[in-house]
Amino acid sequence: MMDCLFCKIVNNEIPADIVYQDDKVVAFMDINPQAPFHALIIPRKHIATLNDITVADCETVGHLQWVAAKLAAEQGFAEDGYRTVFNCNSHAGQTVYHIHLHLLGGKPLGWPPYQDTLKVNLNN
Repeated sequence: MMDCLFCKIVNNEIPADIVYQDDKVVAFMDINPQAPFHALIIPRKHIATLNDITVADCETVGHLQWVAAKLAAEQGFAEDGYRTVFNCNSHAGQTVYHIHLHLLGGKPLGWPPYQDTLKVNLNN
């Protein structure tokens, strides 16, 4: 946990553009946005991956989703739609090992999310 980038944000050791915080979570703008609004919502408690969530963490993880809906409404794109995404481990694109919920909105979002890099062989 000592070297965790997101723990350092939670502990105010490094700056972030914080858009929401409470006793359970911190939300801040992504430094590499993929939409007009792209925030990361993280628990204050260090949990490395989704695989590490315990029953005791369920309320906090649900709270991440609640905060995403609240921010989407405050930013004015809840009715048009938005995307929330958790990535788990390297094959899913997780690069910081502290769970974080991506909230993306403010424009139409295509599917699949990574159309340009998606290479699927349906015959295998």
